[in-house]
Amino acid sequence: MPTLDVVSQENKKVGSVTLADDVFGVEINYPLVHQVIKAQLAGRRQGTAKNKTKGEIRGGGAKPYKQKGTGNARRGSSRSSLMVGGGSNFGPQPRSYEQSTPKEMMRGALRSALSDRVKAKRVIIVDEFKLPSIKTKAFAEIKAKFNLEKVLIVDEANQNLELSGRNVPKVRILRTEGINVYDVVRHDWLILTKKSVDVVTKRLSTKE
Repeated sequence: MPTLDVVSQENKKVGSVTLADDVFGVEINYPLVHQVIKAQLAGRRQGTAKNKTKGEIRGGGAKPYKQKGTGNARRGSSRSSLMVGGGSNFGPQPRSYEQSTPKEMMRGALRSALSDRVKAKRVIIVDEFKLPSIKTKAFAEIKAKFNLEKVLIVDEANQNLELSGRNVPKVRILRTEGINVYDVVRHDWLILTKKSVDVVTKRLSTKE
């Protein structure tokens, strides 16, 4: 079982924690991680792109010119897709890009992503974050003690932390229930509080 140091928000060691093998020490399934991330990003697409078809273009009721004698094709409508200003034949229409992903696949991909971060030694366990008030400067001072870039912080509901860090570049703060594969992978570092480790372990553990 992987064992990591537990540090305070001043980045001073205060203890250690043993992580569950079935959550933070599994064999990394890269194809599964890719599939779940792809589904996540697809679900974020708006799907509102739309081109008008011939039947939706205004006008076109009268025949553009007579049937014979002009040397042109025998067009019946000026809204044809072959005419300038006409409708689109196979243009985009509103649709949903969501991909159905079983919950166990999502949990398995998250286990792989967390295990990859532990294996790369890019996980930091913090005892707890205590901010007396909502101050970006106070959060920036805490972040400076760790000297990290592109960091994902996961904690239980902590409003002062969330609001203090929401405008800091290259930092994303999530509650435990919001941790996901894409955000774990796209950030170089992962900071978990002791409480969030317990909750995530309980949520993802395969042991009954």
